[in-house]
Amino acid sequence: MSVFTTRPELTGDFGMVASTHWLASAAGMSVLERGGNAFDAAVTAGFVLQVVEPHLNGPGGDLPVLVWNETEGRATAVCGQGTAPASATIEHYTGLGLDLVPGTGLLAATVPGAFGAWLLMLERWGTWPLEDVLAPAISYAENGFPAIGRIAETIGTVERTFTEDWPTSAAVWMPEGRVPAAGSRLRSPGLAATYRRIADAARSTSGGREAGIAAARTAWYSGFVAEAIARFCAETAWRDSSGREHGGLLTGDDLAGWAATTEEPLGYDYHGARVLKTGPWGQGPVFLQQLALLSGFDLEAAGFLSADYIHTVTEAAKLAFADREAWYGDPEHTEVPMEALLGADYTTARRGLIGAEASLDLRPGSPDGRSPVLPASAPGASAPIGDGVGEPTVRADGRVSGDTCHLDVADRHGNLVSATPSGGWLQSSPVVPELGFCLGTRAQMFWLEPGLPASLRPGSRPRTTLSPSLALRDGRPWMAFGTPGGDQQDQWSLNFLLSVVHGGLNLQEAVDAPMFHSVHFPSSFYPRGSRPGGMVVEERVDPAVVAELRRRGHDVDVQGPWSLGRLSAVSRDSAAPGFLRAAANPRGAQGYAVGR
Repeated sequence: MSVFTTRPELTGDFGMVASTHWLASAAGMSVLERGGNAFDAAVTAGFVLQVVEPHLNGPGGDLPVLVWNETEGRATAVCGQGTAPASATIEHYTGLGLDLVPGTGLLAATVPGAFGAWLLMLERWGTWPLEDVLAPAISYAENGFPAIGRIAETIGTVERTFTEDWPTSAAVWMPEGRVPAAGSRLRSPGLAATYRRIADAARSTSGGREAGIAAARTAWYSGFVAEAIARFCAETAWRDSSGREHGGLLTGDDLAGWAATTEEPLGYDYHGARVLKTGPWGQGPVFLQQLALLSGFDLEAAGFLSADYIHTVTEAAKLAFADREAWYGDPEHTEVPMEALLGADYTTARRGLIGAEASLDLRPGSPDGRSPVLPASAPGASAPIGDGVGEPTVRADGRVSGDTCHLDVADRHGNLVSATPSGGWLQSSPVVPELGFCLGTRAQMFWLEPGLPASLRPGSRPRTTLSPSLALRDGRPWMAFGTPGGDQQDQWSLNFLLSVVHGGLNLQEAVDAPMFHSVHFPSSFYPRGSRPGGMVVEERVDPAVVAELRRRGHDVDVQGPWSLGRLSAVSRDSAAPGFLRAAANPRGAQGYAVGR
């Protein structure tokens, strides 16, 4: 039976790029057309996303990536999550009278990791010189790009902050003294100048492509970029979400001592696919824990998007995310019992907690008999269901709740890339005037309560929500996919995969399918609220299903018909004829897939 889709599922055999913005997708595809590989295309598209989606990511942000390199015949995770400053102690923050790391401003900044991660991927697996990869982003920053409606809305929401408290940001994003109109041409000349200096450093270095990338990395983490960031943090103070003015803690030593890294992804086998995620320094393993729990249920018998189906998936999410709260953190600074959390005995016991009614409790487990540790309390307001939960980027009441981008690439050589850049949003902190961009706020994900896996520790990585996905079939690359959405990333992406595996949908049908998610557990973002039993569904879910979910005890909030999720995906057929496929999200009217 034919299923209506907002766009066609693209099919070809040359290359596919799908992302949250059409200009980034087009830029990546142009690289494939000119002989670049998937890694060259992904890095090019990633830098373009920093320019054309400045309310969703920026140069001061973070980046996890999952890649399949066909030459090596294996998958790798790239960690571009920056660490907390060396002086960022719990005592420093509580001494300022804070019980949470502010959601905006310089106190929430970690080392900007996205730049290092893009360069590491380009250096290790790409073929293009950095100056060529940066050229499209520089062009858009210099010559301008169309301001999508969400950019204008975001600037409008923080207009007062910009004009009264952050004049350096007002100078960039309100250049004529007012909020730019949707569809108007925006420029970012300061960022263009910074990236021109970086490109010049790479171009002028003898020794070839790799030497140029190394020179650019030095300029960023030990040269003029690091110097400007350190000076800005040390010499200025700005009002943040605490209502008070604070300076920053990042130093030149913090930046110089950090580098992007690679590691083996975690994986779980589910219905013929091996799904790969990052380690527990991100929330990615909750996706695998949900799969492990759901492997004991017959979702196809339950019926796709039936009340039984949505209830079971949601209750599994609650259990997995409770474990996230109790156990996940930077493995270099805390012990995370990941093997036990994915173990068959543990999962079987946890699966038995899923009953016919909605649970209203946060129920972490005890892997290996260890007692879970949760925050004594979740300070801050109860999280509203709707505005600010995933989307839109900024809440209707003006509180900032930054969002994310995503991109996927498949090339004709067999390579796959799934990347989720985020942080350094234009509304996160004031622009560093010498650089034309602001710092990120990922440190808001640390707890200021000692002894928790995600407690603030100097030099540690915050437990990020950023969560790209790869899937293999028979040991071969199959699919790269992901979405923005904070805590919802590993729910919307899971819904997508289940739609393909159990719903029998193609990529575009799965992207378009009605979405749902839980807000039962504590938010990763300031002010860290939760809504026990809370669930959000798109109104395209059958009203009879919604009524049954409410009868079972779920606190269901029905949102607009196209309001949840911004997924994109690319895939490879493992058998002849070996086609590539791609799909992108219609929600928000900006995501696009291109390919041939």
